[in-house]
Amino acid sequence: MERVAFLLGITSGNESEYKRRHDEIWPDMLDALRKAGARNYSIFFDTNGTRQFAYLEAEPDFKTFVERISADPVNGRWQEYMKDIMDVTIDTATGWPLRLEEAFHMG
Repeated sequence: MERVAFLLGITSGNESEYKRRHDEIWPDMLDALRKAGARNYSIFFDTNGTRQFAYLEAEPDFKTFVERISADPVNGRWQEYMKDIMDVTIDTATGWPLRLEEAFHMG
């Protein structure tokens, strides 16, 4: 299992829409995340609401998770659904938001 953290961004004025879409996340998207190996996945708003901190545990590792989720057509539809309100820096090597480097972990 690999712990992964990254930052997301929402275009200004779309904070409540982002929350609404995640409150109503598609059950098949949740299934796709689980099948790809995501565990303990959380997204938190920062104080201004236009940036989020995301954390997940990827099984068996992040590389495998990205390969699996990227190949799932449900994820493709979800990304298309979300792209009009997102402002995210993507890592060209993974196609996923830039990861944050872990500085500390208390196990």
